[in-house]
Amino acid sequence: MRTSELAGRAGVNTETLRYYERRGLLVEPPRTPGGYRDYPPSTVELLRFIKRAQELGFTLVEIEELLHLDNGGPDACDAARALAEHRRADLAERIRDLQRMLDSLADLVATCDLPRADRNCALLEAIDHRPEATR
Repeated sequence: MRTSELAGRAGVNTETLRYYERRGLLVEPPRTPGGYRDYPPSTVELLRFIKRAQELGFTLVEIEELLHLDNGGPDACDAARALAEHRRADLAERIRDLQRMLDSLADLVATCDLPRADRNCALLEAIDHRPEATR
């Protein structure tokens, strides 16, 4: 499969393919007699795995580790577990941060139902603190 077809099927840019080859995430494919790259069909799923892992917050370095671990034995499983546990801890922290933001926004929304004089909203107070000359 040629570069443009692979890129289209996997939903990536053709330059992304070349970048992933340089990084070692993709093996450089054989070339056709005309000099075009000829990717095997399995590369589509590999690219989808890489993009999904990125969406989940894995870096390309971590994804590269996961791909290399796929060929290993018990040590590879331990390394994969450690990598997953690290990612899990990162996600738990992000969830805590997002929950705090959600709670703050809920507090803000709740103040919007109050009469203006009864509101105690830090955001509105900050906006309302204008120099006297502009009021």
